[in-house]
Amino acid sequence: MRGVSRMSFAELRDQLPEVLAEAGRSTGPRPGSASADTTAAGTTAAGTTAAGTTAAGTTAAGTTAAGTTAAAVSGPGRTGAGSTGVARTGAAAPGTGTSLAATVGDELFAVLHLLNSEPGLRRALADPSKPADEKGAIVVALLHGKVTPATEELAAATVRAPWAGPADMTDALEQLAVEAFAIAAEESGQLDDLEDELFRFNRVVASEPELRAALTEPALPPQGKQGLINALLASKVTPVTLRLITEMSLHPRGRPLVVSLDMCTRIAAERRQRLIAVVRTATGLSAEQRRRLADALAGIYGHEVYVNIVIDPTVMGGMTIQVGDELIDASVASRLSAVRRKLAG
Repeated sequence: MRGVSRMSFAELRDQLPEVLAEAGRSTGPRPGSASADTTAAGTTAAGTTAAGTTAAGTTAAGTTAAGTTAAAVSGPGRTGAGSTGVARTGAAAPGTGTSLAATVGDELFAVLHLLNSEPGLRRALADPSKPADEKGAIVVALLHGKVTPATEELAAATVRAPWAGPADMTDALEQLAVEAFAIAAEESGQLDDLEDELFRFNRVVASEPELRAALTEPALPPQGKQGLINALLASKVTPVTLRLITEMSLHPRGRPLVVSLDMCTRIAAERRQRLIAVVRTATGLSAEQRRRLADALAGIYGHEVYVNIVIDPTVMGGMTIQVGDELIDASVASRLSAVRRKLAG
């Protein structure tokens, strides 16, 4: 996102917790949750037919590296928290069905799927020449009674905001849904787990080509992908982690899976106003070493820093620290490389 789109999303992100808090104070009955099967199905607004999207099935398929992947993602000390249920697209994440934030996250994903399936509607709602209130009214007509009032309010606010183009609008909806799930994880005391599990799974996906192909190959049926994800991760990760990994795998929106998972990890980290430092070292760090490193980085960047450790034998000694676009290289390998360059010169 650039310019006006960044400003629009920042306002929506700030509005999200306020909308959730206000909805939580309401004692009235809430309409039923939307699903990707039923959201605005067959509803016509402003001459545009909004067709629902079919949720992926639950057929388990494949056993590639199941034990290895589950162990890598769950990490040391995991107790197998989570659910064995299926995190179906458009359905509440297992174990989070009573969370308003998780419900809103699911419904925002369902709205996103609707707009992705209806390019004419998507373009009309992002058209800057159309009055904002008119676009908001279209969304209200589509969603009223099919989603919670909080989701209806956020979706209407999204289409009323100015965007550089339709892609920025749908990106905002997606990121807003992830923000809602991050809030759900925070409410359940699992935000740290969410960040850690997303990071670990992303590392597994990046390092295992067969698994990456199984989850991203467009020709493979979504039922098989979802079954594989559940076989690998159900009961090994928190429900919100399972839900987000499922969403990013089944709905890539033209991006590599590792990029989508990076986005989710970044949002989870920013939820606590923390930066993520990816630390590569030849050997693991003790808890005390990690704490001292995190404190030192927090002093440098002025924010709490979450430290993700990657064991990389090529580092040889010392470490490299990646924080956003900045690389701090204090490895033996880099110093040896510098010596070789001087000798060659």
